[in-house]
Amino acid sequence: MKTILVTGVGAIIGYGILRSLRKIDDKIYLIGVDIYPDAVGQVWADKFIVAPLTSSDDYRVWLEKTITENQVDLVIPGIEQDVCYFSDHRDIFIGLSVSVVLNDQRLIGLSRDKWLMYEELVNIDSKVRINSYLDGDFDNLSRMLGLPFILKPRCGYASKGLVRIYNEVDFISFVKKLGHNLMAQPILGKDDEEYTVAVFGDGLGRACASITFQRRLATDGSTAKALVRQHNNQLNQVIVSLCAHFKPIGPTNLQFRKDGEDWKLLEINPRISSSTSLRTAFGYNEAKMCLDFYLKGKEITQPEIKNGFAARYIEDYIIYDSDHF
Repeated sequence: MKTILVTGVGAIIGYGILRSLRKIDDKIYLIGVDIYPDAVGQVWADKFIVAPLTSSDDYRVWLEKTITENQVDLVIPGIEQDVCYFSDHRDIFIGLSVSVVLNDQRLIGLSRDKWLMYEELVNIDSKVRINSYLDGDFDNLSRMLGLPFILKPRCGYASKGLVRIYNEVDFISFVKKLGHNLMAQPILGKDDEEYTVAVFGDGLGRACASITFQRRLATDGSTAKALVRQHNNQLNQVIVSLCAHFKPIGPTNLQFRKDGEDWKLLEINPRISSSTSLRTAFGYNEAKMCLDFYLKGKEITQPEIKNGFAARYIEDYIIYDSDHF
């Protein structure tokens, strides 16, 4: 029996991973960890452990001890902070002889700063890049980008901190952060022309499997509604090109806006994303792929994808005659 540790199980990615792993036939033992003792993901784990903050001084010691004492075979990060920490401290896992679902280090580095990713797309003359600026006054930016335009955090995810600028008063409130914290971009396409694509990379430049959703966002930046859109040759060619250059390994999420006939890259998340449970429902279980790829050494192949539509809603988990999990 293999032991799998999933981090951040109080959040949608973490408990989505656990629920996806529960759908497979393999004999596995699931450990969920989270900083909150009341994290809901623990109900899908065989064991739950409260974790310190990833940024805390004692996190490394805690992680090493947890992996060793529980004889963990595979670690799957369920939050952005853990992906970054694991990438910066890869030596931890080498010393512990444990497998970890971790993408290419260079890709993770570029994805942590959207300006660095933009510069990389400029360097390779990629047509999917969105024109971006680190400086400029309101008149120049509004002329180049149109109104409204957006100020987007260089470091962030799930549309957190994104601001729409409609006038100079809006702009003045944020101008001091332009450059160091924020970058300016035009608003391209329509809200209902946003797409999220999951690929499983082999680390050599090939996407072994993929699934595409056309989506609507919830207020927290996660996917609220999703429609399977699997067969778009133009988008597939874009994905092939990006994977050939960035060489992702393991689960990777690419987000696009369709602008007329063009596809524009919003960001690359080099990890499992918040849509993972929806993907599993349509036949793309990337958590199982991780088990097969990292622990069994299996080659990942394209699964059969079901067509359909999904809508997320708030769901209750009830425990009677108790005040805790």
